[in-house]
Amino acid sequence: MKNIIKPSCLIGSMLFILAGCYGGTGADLPGAAQEAKPSQADAAPPDNELFIFTAWPAYFVKEENFERQVGQFIKKKFPDIKVKHVAWDNPGRRYEDLIAAGTIPDIVFDEVRRNTYRQVRRFKMEYDMTDLIKKYNFDTSKLNPADMQHSINTSDGKLYSLPFNSNEYVLIYNKDIFDKFGADYPQDGMTWDEAYEMAKKLTRQEGDITYKGFQMNPAHYLRFNQLSEPGLDPSENKASMVSGKWTSIVDNIRRFYDIPGNQLVKTNEFTKGRVAMIVDSMENVTRIVNENPKINFDVSSVPVFPEAPKSKFQPNTNGMFITKQSDKKDLAFQVIAYLLSPEVQIEMSKQGVMSPLMDPAVQQAYGSSIPEWRGKHVESLFALNSAKPPLRKPGLTFINENTDMVWNLIATESKDSQTALRMTNESMNKAIEETIKIQKEGGISDYE
Repeated sequence: MKNIIKPSCLIGSMLFILAGCYGGTGADLPGAAQEAKPSQADAAPPDNELFIFTAWPAYFVKEENFERQVGQFIKKKFPDIKVKHVAWDNPGRRYEDLIAAGTIPDIVFDEVRRNTYRQVRRFKMEYDMTDLIKKYNFDTSKLNPADMQHSINTSDGKLYSLPFNSNEYVLIYNKDIFDKFGADYPQDGMTWDEAYEMAKKLTRQEGDITYKGFQMNPAHYLRFNQLSEPGLDPSENKASMVSGKWTSIVDNIRRFYDIPGNQLVKTNEFTKGRVAMIVDSMENVTRIVNENPKINFDVSSVPVFPEAPKSKFQPNTNGMFITKQSDKKDLAFQVIAYLLSPEVQIEMSKQGVMSPLMDPAVQQAYGSSIPEWRGKHVESLFALNSAKPPLRKPGLTFINENTDMVWNLIATESKDSQTALRMTNESMNKAIEETIKIQKEGGISDYE
């Protein structure tokens, strides 16, 4: 059985340690050198103080990143608000630490697909924003439907979060390798079959150098698949990894790594100038191109399936939550609504943040403040529609789909696709059963 840790025990163990964590500077956060005073936890924050906790994206640990993407806009629109910001920092500044100190935030930033379950709901912070959306006439139809679907799926028919940004997937290619071997550059709307033929042509051995044609993390490819095939059954507490469509999805990616010389490597090998194409998240791609500014690269949309010619991968959405315990819910929602306005989202898009706002002006601004992206075909990022996460009946048990297991069985045990999917399906069913049992006992499952 996995860990059975009752939240109440976590809270009790931290109660007197972290009384001073409510604050925006290192001196008054958990782990700071000064001794916390018990009275700090009991002191009510001022009416104009808004406490924001950023669990994800991780780069908000650097205060300058938070200030550039969030803080400065709040100060501009709401000059009377004092923003208190705490970023997740393990250990010392986690959900249970904030609760133990009696300092629950007003707004939480976190990854939606998984952490709505494993963090926000576990610590009883979930709050349905539906009434506030109506009260302030906020138009959710202007947001990416796939991002919104993540929020809906994790909210038991309510709406616990609104999307803040997306970590979308894109194809990036080395133009010099294509030129060297006389291959046409990838085009938006290219099929997986076309990408496979390119990969075969561009996987070459020249002297001591092996050029690889294509790389992508198979687990990510499966988890955010473009056909919206569910890993968890839409209406029952069981896995759903044994369909014919799943077999086709797996067979499609594994053929790339059967190309002689194109064995799987990490996508950051692209920086060495020996990989022709990779598909990765924008967050990783940005880091990769920054590591080697000499790479002559451009981007295109990801390859597509013929049955879904306009669908890229499902987004990994980061969202904004208002906590149940906040006594500033109206103010918190007004801040969230402003952060999702075209005014703010255009500025965020300039910084290379994938916006959930379906606004042409926002999309056209993408990356314009980033030297590395100037002159690149950034229109490719918006050439396709995000695949929607599959709907699931409210109230069912969530576990993290074990797409790593599928590929591990293929790569290390040479399993065929159907066998790898069946064994993964069985493992996930056991994980669901165990998670249900642990949750009934008041514990926390490692599978969430």
